Amino acid sequence: MKVILTEKITKLGNIGDTVDVKTGFARNYLLPMGKAMRWSRENIALFEAKKAELQARQEAARKAAESNVDAVKNAKLYMIRQAGDTGQLYGSVSTRDIARMLKEVANVNVESAQVMLGAPIKSVGVFDTQIALHPDVIVPVKIYVAQSQDEIDALVAGKVLTFGAQKAAEEKATAESNENAAETVSTDTEPAQESVAEKPADAE
Repeated sequence: MKVILTEKITKLGNIGDTVDVKTGFARNYLLPMGKAMRWSRENIALFEAKKAELQARQEAARKAAESNVDAVKNAKLYMIRQAGDTGQLYGSVSTRDIARMLKEVANVNVESAQVMLGAPIKSVGVFDTQIALHPDVIVPVKIYVAQSQDEIDALVAGKVLTFGAQKAAEEKATAESNENAAETVSTDTEPAQESVAEKPADAE
């Protein structure tokens, strides 16, 4: 479907551009959200009449987006999810989840389409993505996904989480190391036995 963009759309075009998009994308998102108009000679004329107003609205939206940059940069996007022995999530973290968390922790409203994640997150770890507060205001963020707050804290500290056989091996090694340390301490603190000199036998 051919449409006229009434605002700048990331990876699509600038305000006033005529672009071809999928019909579903136009009908479900661009047109109902007021981000585009169906292409026609009448709408071209209508756009030109409203161009100055639309550009002013675009500039106001950019300034509003810039005012939220620090809040998004400082947002602690920590997702606690259940996962299997290999670190694979039971489910996934989607753009909708991230948009919802931004609202909760930073009080910044974004649509899921503004979260430039690519594919849903399906494993525990740290993930880099971007939030397009505006096509000209894109903020990099990190998403931390783990099974508990302790694991989140470890990821934030830069540690690498282990799972399955590797985790079991590390836990076994740690336990053995602790046991060896305990045995060493026990030996070092054991009181030395006093040697008792044998008394000489009484001469008869």
